[in-house]
Amino acid sequence: MNWPKREICDLFGIGHPILLAPMAGATTPALVAAVSNAGGLGGHGCGVMTPDKLRDEIIAIRAATDRAFHVNFFIHDAPDPSADAGPAMRAKLAAYYEELGLGDLPQISNPWPRFDEAALATVLDLEPDVVSFHFGLPDDATIGRIKDAGIALMSSATTVEEAIILERRGVDAVIAQGFEAGGHRGTFDGRLDSGTIGTMALVPQLVDAVDVPVIAAGGIADGRGIAAALMLGASGVQIGTAFLTSPESAVSDVHRAELLGNRARRTVVTRTISGRPARGMRNRLLDETEAIQNEVAPFPMQASLAGPLRGAGDVEFMALWAGQAAPLNRAMPAAELVTVLVEETERALAGG
Repeated sequence: MNWPKREICDLFGIGHPILLAPMAGATTPALVAAVSNAGGLGGHGCGVMTPDKLRDEIIAIRAATDRAFHVNFFIHDAPDPSADAGPAMRAKLAAYYEELGLGDLPQISNPWPRFDEAALATVLDLEPDVVSFHFGLPDDATIGRIKDAGIALMSSATTVEEAIILERRGVDAVIAQGFEAGGHRGTFDGRLDSGTIGTMALVPQLVDAVDVPVIAAGGIADGRGIAAALMLGASGVQIGTAFLTSPESAVSDVHRAELLGNRARRTVVTRTISGRPARGMRNRLLDETEAIQNEVAPFPMQASLAGPLRGAGDVEFMALWAGQAAPLNRAMPAAELVTVLVEETERALAGG
């Protein structure tokens, strides 16, 4: 296809300006490689990985593709070790533990590593083509070392102000994460609930505000959405939820079935799972803790309390991440989905 804008293709050396969203816990080396081999940019969510795991995963991706891909990390402050969830949240979660036979609610802990010197060293050693971040950017010295290694840099913005900050700090592209997107909101400047702008309203504002390419993310699941984003000035799109029903994804069979069922029509932004706002399909856990959102433990320590619930295997207590376009999901291999998306976009842009 002759894409109307080539900035993203030229920047990353890819055939199609279609990026796989790096969904921590859901992407796999096989999924990343499949998207890259099909001409897009595969993305791997590495925010919950140790440096050793990160190394193994990048090596596995490299064994499956010689195309460009990107790895993604969370940026967050070290939580206060004395912090805890509020009494109402602890009581509610403790009741679920008892109901599911999981024993006592555990002591709070920090379950996910930060992007530290060890992770940076692994990145600089293995040199993935692109590194992206969520919740802002690391310090200037770290950014400099990444860029000096010839690695392209991206991060997510949920407001115009965030996009301007990212551009000033040296990103090569900005991901415009609309409120429709599944998983964690990338908001990092101001209140966590300030980045609630829809994708189709956010994209043209960011295109007007920054000079680097803008990548649209959130609520895009087919060629119509891609064409709409391009018409609004985006140079490419990042798609996550649509790839979760590919066989290469790591989501459970239960999660996959829910994505293709009626529950996919009901999503909500919750802080119950990790302590930061994230969009997923409604279930009993999210519904019954909605009123006590202000009592979550700091990110990511809340995950040490809510995370074990999914191990019980009950869909009503799982983290069923999904964006608002989940009802458009199709069950097909990732490479086939990329091909279909390209064909659909071409027809949409031609007015078909």
